[in-house]
Amino acid sequence: MFSLVTFIPRAIVQSIPLLLGCVGETLNEKSGSLNLGIPGVMYVGAISGVIGSFMYENSGAHFNPVIGLLIPILCCMLGSLMMGLIFCFLTVTLRANQNVTGLAMTTFGVGFGNFFGGSIIKLTGAEVPSIALSATSKAFKATLPFASKAGVVGKLLLSYSFMTYVAIAIAIITSYVLKRTRTGLELRAVGENPATADAAGININRYKYFSICIGCMIAGIGGLYYVLDYASGVWSNDAFGDRGWLAIALVIFSIWRPNWAIWESMLFGGLYILYLYIPTGANFAIKEVYKMFPYIVTIIVLIAISIKNKHENQPPEALGLPYFREDR
Repeated sequence: MFSLVTFIPRAIVQSIPLLLGCVGETLNEKSGSLNLGIPGVMYVGAISGVIGSFMYENSGAHFNPVIGLLIPILCCMLGSLMMGLIFCFLTVTLRANQNVTGLAMTTFGVGFGNFFGGSIIKLTGAEVPSIALSATSKAFKATLPFASKAGVVGKLLLSYSFMTYVAIAIAIITSYVLKRTRTGLELRAVGENPATADAAGININRYKYFSICIGCMIAGIGGLYYVLDYASGVWSNDAFGDRGWLAIALVIFSIWRPNWAIWESMLFGGLYILYLYIPTGANFAIKEVYKMFPYIVTIIVLIAISIKNKHENQPPEALGLPYFREDR
């Protein structure tokens, strides 16, 4: 029987990787960079954290929960940063085509994750093709001690790991920075009209490098969250599915507003797992229809935004376009 008390927490946990991927891509796009490599960035961030956790858990040292949390997060951020720097160098410095570069980085990131994931699986000698990081996952999924005693309220609001609340805080802070600070104003100016921003003395390349690298690190943490929290520390090759692409679609759904993405990622997270909670019996065709819901909603939103055609609901004007100072 369908139970909201069971469904909502599961949907929220499912939504956090989408939220972090969406916030990271929003930062990229606000600077005028269309980064279709976000799915690959999430893979690299996740496997980088998995490698760090695996090495620490198998080092023979006594497992310290604080160190067990810091190592995968730092490794994840480093791996994601490297992907961001590669994208910046190719698209900002060399002015390569952003669409082609992003797709190439997604292909590279997925292959990178599967290669190192498969290599670690061979090192473990496990019969099941997966890596289990139980100690790190236990530390990562630790909840507030009084959550279980708070009844339904505790289950719905307090039963999540610290990274869930950190992800929501990141979205709120990002929204505030973009809307209310000088840095956010200048970043949006770079994405809307880089020639005018350049004439006003704004360093275009610096802002693009900054926003892309920060955005990639945020998205990479989303990949790590999926492995260590949602998947309970189990890495399996190609287990992410299309979550990275859904995160990119969520940018449009949230109309480039990270604070809106909090609620809409929860909606997407719920739609993504809805088929698991609605009884379909032996009718697998209906279950496949339920799996289509996130994509159907995305198409409907795209149509609605196109019909309204409001300026505030449109992407940055210079999105995906390389900036040539000589053409100013």
